[in-house]
Amino acid sequence: MSVLFDHLSALFDRGHGLELPDLRDDAHLGPRGTPRPAAVLIAVTEREEPGVLLIHRPEDMRAHPGQVAFPGGKIDPGENAIEAALREAHEELGIRSRDVRVIGATDRFGTGSGYDVTPVLATLPPDLPLLPNPAEVSDWFEIPLRFILDPANHVPQSAIWQGQPRDYLEIPWEGRRIWGITASIIANLSRRIPHHAVLHD
Repeated sequence: MSVLFDHLSALFDRGHGLELPDLRDDAHLGPRGTPRPAAVLIAVTEREEPGVLLIHRPEDMRAHPGQVAFPGGKIDPGENAIEAALREAHEELGIRSRDVRVIGATDRFGTGSGYDVTPVLATLPPDLPLLPNPAEVSDWFEIPLRFILDPANHVPQSAIWQGQPRDYLEIPWEGRRIWGITASIIANLSRRIPHHAVLHD
């Protein structure tokens, strides 16, 4: 059994036993109608200092080109969020489902582009050989879980989007810029799992 898996599972269960107001969500910015279901995998590596795998989308992608993201995508008919997140992680990074230990699905996030995204938290062994799909992944990296969950690293920003001012978060790390949907999902998770509790004894 993984000590990290057990520890994060306990933190996850404790944090999701709370009613939290004002979680981040952009559903009100999306188009009218039923949002399209999607899922992403928050894959935490089982290290002494746990990290999270993130990818860069290629610059020529139609949706979210060049952005940092979690592995993920649309939920296909007949799938649930966990199955979709695992399938997408395999398609994008070559991560096999048997190497992933799922902790659970966390707070859904509605996007301004009309998706209802379910993030799935899981652990996986460190230093797995990854096989990025160049059609969907231009690069990948690992960032410390404690760092991204620390609210002190969530920098408020604002911009004009569709003619209206919009506030968002940005998490800068070693020259990389994590923002938008990914940063909002991280911020919501940080309210469920405190960054200072991530490391176990």
